[in-house]
Amino acid sequence: MSNAPLGVGLIGTGYMGKCHALAWNAVRAVFGDVARPRLEMLCETSDAYASARAAEFGFARATGDWRTLVSDPAVDVVSITTPNQFHAEMATAALEAGKHVWCEKPMAPAFADALAMNAAAEGSGRVAILGYNYIQNPAFREIARLVSEGAIGTPFQIRAEMDEDFMADPDTPFFWKNAASSGYGALDDFAVHPLSLIQRLFGRVERVFCDMAMPYATRTDEAGGQRAVETHDMANMLMRLEGGVQASLQVNRCAWGRKGRIALQIFGSKGAILFDQERMNEVELYRAEGDARQQGFARVLTGPQHPPYDRFVPAPGHGLGFNDLKVVECRELLHAIAGEPATVISFAEGIELERTVHAAARSFESGRWVEVAAVGG
Repeated sequence: MSNAPLGVGLIGTGYMGKCHALAWNAVRAVFGDVARPRLEMLCETSDAYASARAAEFGFARATGDWRTLVSDPAVDVVSITTPNQFHAEMATAALEAGKHVWCEKPMAPAFADALAMNAAAEGSGRVAILGYNYIQNPAFREIARLVSEGAIGTPFQIRAEMDEDFMADPDTPFFWKNAASSGYGALDDFAVHPLSLIQRLFGRVERVFCDMAMPYATRTDEAGGQRAVETHDMANMLMRLEGGVQASLQVNRCAWGRKGRIALQIFGSKGAILFDQERMNEVELYRAEGDARQQGFARVLTGPQHPPYDRFVPAPGHGLGFNDLKVVECRELLHAIAGEPATVISFAEGIELERTVHAAARSFESGRWVEVAAVGG
């Protein structure tokens, strides 16, 4: 691994922006096999706000103009954590300026823009990855190992769910995720996360059937009036994957009581695997073997024997958290930039997730099954 430090630029300091900042600050201390990044420049919506956040996050300089950041010669890699509709322009500009890019998901609301992002990445010779940190969970890595080694035999069905309740209250004001400019809603804002897990385990989605729903037609706007909601907060999908595996996915941003749930149930010829992101340090494994009177789900608790858990905590049972997964993703990005093997979701792999999402949207519009490959590009 190269020890040459990279200059980092961060655009956006909200939920995911702070998460990226924590990762850039922690990656050297946690792993030790990468150089400590230089936190060069932070961008926010105004110079004053950017300066305040830069002081908090440890960045040397600040700007209210993202174009200044992506063109700065001291910046080698750009973290993009803005609302979805800004990803394409920013990522493309950064790549054309010769920067590596770490962009939060989804790629862009319009598939054509996602294709343009991928074309820019391919033409730049730079590394461009997407923020799918759930694949970095040691628990998910253990699931992938169990599946690949045949622990549950031949997998034939996977059921997935993703639920949160940050939009469950009808009195929650209208904000950018309710606007059509952000995308379809839960389908691309949410579904891409469990889809990234499914795709990593079983390959691409070949066919999809989708239904979406909008539980609240209006929300209160800044003026106190009612504004029509333009996105769907719930979606159900049926899918056929490469190799014939059957899959279903339900996503809901209005699910009271669910805070950060990504649930997987994987059924095979010799057993089953269960996982829930709200209990992210646990995997349940059922093996259909031995005395039937003693069969049951065994709880596997992640620990130092499930890398890279050991780089954070030397003792089992203490548990990792969401932000830790982002530190792992940051280290994988640095490995990719150094030309070493890395577990990341590139823009090219991300295109297949976007293609599935847009096929699902077409299915909803037509009321029919849609072949994912039929989505152009």
